[in-house]
Amino acid sequence: MSARLSRGAHSVAGQVFALQAVIVVLLITAAALALVFQARFDSQRDARNRSLAAAEAFAHAPGLPEALMSRDPTAALQPLAESARKAAGLDFIAVMDLRGVRYTDPRPELIGQRASDVSRAAAGESFTQVFQGQPSDAVRAVVPVRNADGTVVGLVGTGIEVQNVSHAVEGQLPLLVGATAAGLLLGTAGAALVSRRLLRQTRGLGAAEMTRMNEHHEAVLHAVREGVLIIGNDQRLLLANDEARRLLDLPRDAEERRVGDLGLDPRTTELLASGRVVTDHVHLAGDRLLAVNVRPTMAYAGRPAGRVVTLRDTTELASVSGRAEVARSRLQLLYDAGVRIGTTLDVARTAEELSEVAVPRFADFVTVELLEPVLRGDEPSVGGVYTEMRRAAITGVRTDSPLQPVGDLIRFEVPTAPMAAALDAGHAVLAADLNAAMGWRAQDSQGTRMALDYGLHSLISVPLQARGVVLGMANFWRADTPEPFDEEDLSFAEELGARAAVSIDNARRFTREHAMAVTLQRSLLPRVLPDQSAVDVAHRYLPATAGVGGDWFDVIQLPGARVALVVGDVVGHGVHAAATMGRLRTAVHNFSTLDLPPDELLGHLDELINRIDQDETGEGGGNGAGDPDGNGGGAGQEDAGPDGAAEPASAVTGATCLYAVYDPVSGRCRMASAGHPGPALVHPDGRVEFPELPAGLPLGVGGMPFEAVEFQLPEGSRLALFTDGLVEDRDRDFDTGLRLLTDALSRRGRTPDEACSDVLATMLFPVPSDDIALLIADTRRMEADRIAEWEVPGEPSAVSRVRNAGSAQLVEWGMEDSAFAAELILSELVTNAIRYGSAPVGVRLLRDRSLICEVSDSSNTSPHLRYAATTDEGGRGLFLVAQYAERWGTRYTDRGKVIWAELPLTGGSDPQPPEPPDLDALEDMAW
Repeated sequence: MSARLSRGAHSVAGQVFALQAVIVVLLITAAALALVFQARFDSQRDARNRSLAAAEAFAHAPGLPEALMSRDPTAALQPLAESARKAAGLDFIAVMDLRGVRYTDPRPELIGQRASDVSRAAAGESFTQVFQGQPSDAVRAVVPVRNADGTVVGLVGTGIEVQNVSHAVEGQLPLLVGATAAGLLLGTAGAALVSRRLLRQTRGLGAAEMTRMNEHHEAVLHAVREGVLIIGNDQRLLLANDEARRLLDLPRDAEERRVGDLGLDPRTTELLASGRVVTDHVHLAGDRLLAVNVRPTMAYAGRPAGRVVTLRDTTELASVSGRAEVARSRLQLLYDAGVRIGTTLDVARTAEELSEVAVPRFADFVTVELLEPVLRGDEPSVGGVYTEMRRAAITGVRTDSPLQPVGDLIRFEVPTAPMAAALDAGHAVLAADLNAAMGWRAQDSQGTRMALDYGLHSLISVPLQARGVVLGMANFWRADTPEPFDEEDLSFAEELGARAAVSIDNARRFTREHAMAVTLQRSLLPRVLPDQSAVDVAHRYLPATAGVGGDWFDVIQLPGARVALVVGDVVGHGVHAAATMGRLRTAVHNFSTLDLPPDELLGHLDELINRIDQDETGEGGGNGAGDPDGNGGGAGQEDAGPDGAAEPASAVTGATCLYAVYDPVSGRCRMASAGHPGPALVHPDGRVEFPELPAGLPLGVGGMPFEAVEFQLPEGSRLALFTDGLVEDRDRDFDTGLRLLTDALSRRGRTPDEACSDVLATMLFPVPSDDIALLIADTRRMEADRIAEWEVPGEPSAVSRVRNAGSAQLVEWGMEDSAFAAELILSELVTNAIRYGSAPVGVRLLRDRSLICEVSDSSNTSPHLRYAATTDEGGRGLFLVAQYAERWGTRYTDRGKVIWAELPLTGGSDPQPPEPPDLDALEDMAW
């Protein structure tokens, strides 16, 4: 604060304020003193006049001469004098004789005493004076009293004491002091306002600083190598420095003249007078190239704003900056090419991106031709002479070019043509003047004549090569641009072609791998679903655009007319993911032959994946991923890729699977999930719900058992199993996908195939980033008249009754041809259940696409097929069952096991033993 005050005190504004304050104080003081003296003078003059008037009046009062001549003048005159004094407001009225002896006085002690200095009045002269002496200082008047003949007979003295005159002046002092103070305050405030305004305008600078600033301003303004003009709002030139005068050739008297009167060229006059704001505007003024900047100035003191114009001579830098701009634009074009070329991993689209990025900033037309194998994604041949290619892209500033369209076969048969020469040399070739390119003209005389007539005049041909292999050819043409290509353009075109060739080769390799992965994926997926009666199934599989993944689905027929529905997803994309999917699908098929519950099947599958990962990563430990962190092994292992290059081996860890088993006899569905989204359940009334499943870990993570749940499905229900690629994507979350899926599945009266179409029409992404597998199954229930069940008592005699009942049921079903084999199988299975199993024992016959014979008991003992020796009394039972049944096996349940066998409905071609066995005797045979 002190520094600020010190700076203000030493500034020009502070000095002006101090000077004004001193002047105001002096003027106010002088005025106050003058007023005091004037008041004192006026008071004395008033006292003189009042005293003289009172004395004259009293001296001419009637009877005064007679009273003076009486024997006691004091007694006659004292009361009259006091009354007159009080009435006149005087301090005293004294009546005296010619010697000055007082006859009357306000102070009685002075009566009889002689007043001094009255000789002039005694001589007949009236006078006033400021008397100083005894008894007091006073302003008095002395007047002679004359009788009738004019003789002076006495004197009258009146007056006001000086002290009372001073009191009158002092009474006016408060007003005088107040007026003086007000004047001083107003004067000081005015000086402060003026100083404050001056302080703002001078920025607190002192006189020396302002002088130095002005000197610097003049030096900079006239010495700087940049022209400066200040133009007022009325289009008058207010200021022009020396450089501006030189650049614009201004006359000496240019200032205060209008811009239009300065003799400048019309374009310069229009720019200066327009008032528009410009920044580094390149302007041609005469033979000079000027960089012009125009900015408005701030309005001041109510005056409208003008503008400041700066001029910089850039004539010498024009050529240098032009070359720098070309280089900058080329670098920007290369950057754009790196960003825009190769974004889709599609060969044809990559060729189009190359042509689009170069037009019109480098060429007027660009054509790209590729070898046929490259377009298909195959490896092009190495070496040789390339005489023909397929046009893959064409882009130009106009659409009516004479060049051959996309899809045409382009031939390079003349060796001296720029295209053939570039392919032969392995680098870009420049044909600056196509009129002189005889080899090009000889290639197609009619087509080249049309191209020349169209305006094509310059060409650069660049072979597209990657890894030393020719992929195609890029041709850059100029028609509308008058300048032909030069050597600098040649090197740039070669750089652009090299970058594009890498992107085209990446797209080619991706196309080949994608085609291989799609082929492998489709070959591993089920082509024909098995014939079964439990569900009516429809399915869809869509590979991802960016890379085939490992999604799969399956429908597996199980014993007892049951069916297994499977969907799964392998992490990753490409051939490895597709191959892994095939291995998992095969494993699920193998485990399903064991007729395991869903949770146990997923447990075996998880253990299998752990072993696969450990074997492929070469590590024996870990939690199934083959690495210490458990996050997927194989980071250091490499397999040979499609091109022979090393590719990192991927672990299977993270695969998901949903396994559901539906029983059409009971209508129950049991399912378990290994990190896979649960199914959608569509009720017969169209209501859609998503049953909650225990959240199992993905396959290969290990450490936690899987848990299965069981649902009772109403007849006519629909199950929709899907992979997450259907409902989830970068632009849509999982919950939103489920809502859309609900809307698509809620349409009633649609077949499974139509429902699949509805779902994909509603939910399919324009460019799917993940595979989509969809499996829709309408559940069916087996009719009661196709099911026969009996409970078997635990005694051997019950075998014949069950056999007879089964035979009767087969006759009722019209299956007499299968009766013998069915009776034999029932006899063997029931006999062994009673002999080796535990109660209760049950028998069930199912008439499905085959005849299914099931015998259940509460024992977990598993029978095994063996060959009995000729001396063995038993052991041939299962052998006979295997001979007469198409399939047989054992299924374990929560309360025991079920041994089942399937026979064809027609009876088939039964084996013909030499002598039919005695079925009753078989009851005594052991396993």
